[in-house]
Order: sequence, then structure tokens, then C-alpha cells
Amino acid sequence: MTPNLLITQLLRSLHQDSGTAIRGVALNPRPPAQAGGRVLDATASKMSQPGVRLVWLGRVQYAELLALQERWLRRLQAEPATKASSGTEAGALLLCEPAGPVYTAGLRGGLTSEETARLRALGAEVRATGRGGLATFHGPGQLLCHPLLDLRRLGLRLRTHVAALEACAVRLCELQGLRGARARPPPYTGVWLGERKVCAIGVRCGRHITSHGLALNCSTDLTWFEHIVPCGLVGTGVTSLSEELQRHITVDDIMPSFLVAFKETYKCTLVSDDSPS
Repeated sequence: MTPNLLITQLLRSLHQDSGTAIRGVALNPRPPAQAGGRVLDATASKMSQPGVRLVWLGRVQYAELLALQERWLRRLQAEPATKASSGTEAGALLLCEPAGPVYTAGLRGGLTSEETARLRALGAEVRATGRGGLATFHGPGQLLCHPLLDLRRLGLRLRTHVAALEACAVRLCELQGLRGARARPPPYTGVWLGERKVCAIGVRCGRHITSHGLALNCSTDLTWFEHIVPCGLVGTGVTSLSEELQRHITVDDIMPSFLVAFKETYKCTLVSDDSPS
């Protein structure tokens, strides 16, 4: 199935399930999600919710996701501040599944040159990124979500955006029947099931525009994490939806629930993007 066809089907499914229009009217929300101690966009009218372009890339190399992210960043940062503050479209939601194993290091590093050589010898790619945090792993069976958002249009601050990503992943777990998912205070950013992390979060923000985002383990081969200290957190573990639910959960399986969670949390309208490039 082509990426654009899948987007169309997902949005049509949301439309049918919620009884609302795809454009201009958002999903009937649950009680407003809390993030950072305040209600997310609680005063916004349902009919005036900002739009977010949904771009599903399918299974691609990590470098392709980064290249598309950079193009969206340049586009959003080039827009005048007056347009950003008054516009109804807040940016793009880039989604993909990594085609191969890749280890990434954040602004705080996390990988020595010796470790980098060892990881590459395993057949994995190693990349330095501009997100916050330390080292983590991305690979097949994992949903990567990079929201390229102008926080001014959503009325959010950076800390609230991070909390919203956590709330989104927690809600997704709830929709899958996992009621024990929770966010924890720094340095344990992300979403946890017990003492094991199911979703890592690392973001970057410049000129009010966010990049990077979250990585949710669906059916990820967790043995790749054994070669690093994920996010620098000694004594903690990682898990996946498949591990917790004891059945094979693919990225495609959770996409409808993820979009529901994102719409509910960010109080936005998802709009199909016909030309991801």
C-alpha cells in the first residue's frame, strides 16, 4: 500500500469512527489532556482548531526522515511571525518506520568513538542528531513520530509540548489495553510500563518550531538496545507493545489509535498531505 493511500484510509477511518469531518472539524475529544499542569488549548473552538499535515512515509531509511524534516523546518521558519501567530495550519506530523537499525546520539552525546565503531560493526548506522538527550536505538518495528510544529499556533510552550508527546503515547497504550503506562519526571523522560520504557522522547526547538519527537516500540527487536545504555539510564530496561500484549503488534496496527491519541492531545485537525516531498 502506498503511503498516500494509507493516509487516506486512516483519515477516512477516523472520520467514520468519530462522526466528524476530516477538514475543519476535529475528532470529538475526551476531557482535555493535561500537560505541564495546564489544559492543552482548552479554550480553542472545535471549529477553529489548527491543521497539521499528516505525512506517512512508510518504511524508509532514517536519513530520508531527517532530510524531509529539514525541508519542513526551513519552510516553517521562513514564514513571517505575523503569519505564524495568526495562521490556522500549525505544521506537519512526519511518521515512519525505520527500514534498518540506527543508533542516534543527542546533544548530550552518549556514544564514544570506540562505541560508535563497535555499533557499526554490528551492521547498524550511527548518527549524531540535534535532539535533546543521549543515545537510543531506532529500527524496524518502531514508530517514529516527528512533529514539525509552530508552537505559537498551538499556544504551547516547549515543556508543554514534551508533556503532550508523553500524554499522546500514554493514551495510545490505553487504547491498546495497557492501563499502566505513565510518564515520569526527568531524567526519565518518555513513557514507561513499570521499570521498562516503551516510548523514548527527544525533541529540539528553534524559533518556536519543534523537530524530532518520539520513538514507540511496537515489534522492535529489543536485543539492539542491549549494546547501549538507552538514554543513559542505568538499571532500567526497554519493552514493546508486542512484548507487553504477548502478540505481534506492527506499526500499521497502531497507526489509527496513534492518530486518535495525537488529535485528542493536541486538539488539532489532521489534514492529508498529497505530496510528502
